[in-house]
Amino acid sequence: MDADRRIAALDEMPEDSTLLVTLRPVDPDSVDESEGDVGKNGDVDVDGVETNGGSFEAEAILLRTDGDVSAFRNYCQHWTDVRLDKDEGAFVRNGEVFCQKHGATFEGGTGYCNFGPCEGAILEDVDVTVDDGAVYLADDAYEFVRRGPSHRDDDAGDSRIDFTGN
Repeated sequence: MDADRRIAALDEMPEDSTLLVTLRPVDPDSVDESEGDVGKNGDVDVDGVETNGGSFEAEAILLRTDGDVSAFRNYCQHWTDVRLDKDEGAFVRNGEVFCQKHGATFEGGTGYCNFGPCEGAILEDVDVTVDDGAVYLADDAYEFVRRGPSHRDDDAGDSRIDFTGN
């Protein structure tokens, strides 16, 4: 497998856990900029000037359940500006990913929403493959950038409610 597409080792992913990764669409026009997990990451020169107008990044969550690994874009199907993993790991129980804002549950292997306001919807999948104990990006629509969150333009993907009024 291509080392540039290696995302993680299986032993770095416990069962019923997620790993947040950043991807870059090969064709930026194919990605909706308004989705909460997409940010713009411009190359900056030594003077702090953006040099290429920026390229879009997309987040995905890798999910390991029952020994299998699947990957999905990091947003709820109910409101696409709500991230499932807010940089601390998505909430996973019994092989299902939970939207912490709406309570929707998504099956780990398929991304199918079996409960909540978007019941019947399916998370957008990202193709990955496991080879010799490592997880690789197999989706030709994306390039692997890094582990961790994208560089978002704003906090649109942060759906926490501030009850203090600030």
